[in-house]
Amino acid sequence: MRIAGAPISWGVCEVPGWGVQLDRERVLAEMRELGLEATELGPPGWLPPSPERRAALLAQYGLRGIGGFTPIALHEPGDEPRAIARAAMRGFRDGGVDVLVLAAATGADGYDVRPELNAAGWKRLLANLDAIVRESKEYGVLVTLHPHVGTMVQTGAEVERVLDGSRVPLCLDTGHLLAGGTDPAPLAEAAASRVAHVHLKDVDADLADQVARGNLTYTEAVRGGLYRPLGRGAVDVPRIVRALTSAGYDGWYVLEQDVVLTATPPEGEGPIEGVRESLAYLRGLA
Repeated sequence: MRIAGAPISWGVCEVPGWGVQLDRERVLAEMRELGLEATELGPPGWLPPSPERRAALLAQYGLRGIGGFTPIALHEPGDEPRAIARAAMRGFRDGGVDVLVLAAATGADGYDVRPELNAAGWKRLLANLDAIVRESKEYGVLVTLHPHVGTMVQTGAEVERVLDGSRVPLCLDTGHLLAGGTDPAPLAEAAASRVAHVHLKDVDADLADQVARGNLTYTEAVRGGLYRPLGRGAVDVPRIVRALTSAGYDGWYVLEQDVVLTATPPEGEGPIEGVRESLAYLRGLA
């Protein structure tokens, strides 16, 4: 089982006003303390923009970059969505990063509201996904699509539309799927052959339901503790791991427990506590 970390578990996020942003030296040192050997990259600017400098910095902490979350407005007309993806893939290739984790961004900041996508927008989105997957072969980068609350691909029906209408592999994010109304365990069983990357979160079912009903914004729910350490929420993590293992999955399991930090320094040990608990739980399933 290949296990990686993610800066969002320390509250590091691309959304303006998300919360206190811890410095990268602390986050990377704590990843090393936990024994992690790989991480996703975090938001633009958190690590050096130069692929070579980024790889060198991570190596100082015994880490390598294995993926990067890249929101792109894939439904927009013109070549810009593909051009943004090409630039990202070029940087990933040059820095030894394996996985481009696409999200179908709305074009606005944050994940609390999203517009409806019409038929023409869906056609462009699916065509762009397939084009980016084709172009990824030139860069040697794996492209996946991340269903995500507050993007154009959030609900179960939208995930099915992507799976049926494109060839893009799936980033199975257990938390965003459940918060978007889809149980990730049956999806992992039914679509295991399409899963190429995994973000593992556990979820408070009541808060997820309030997000799905529109009673809470996504940000409010995360502030309220939407994401839990693995084993303390509604996601059937053992069932998901069994399904993927049976299907021969050999990709990364990225520990992601999105948090919003409101104090500096955080109380107690801070976010490392939850990551440590999740890591021990996941290693117990291996």
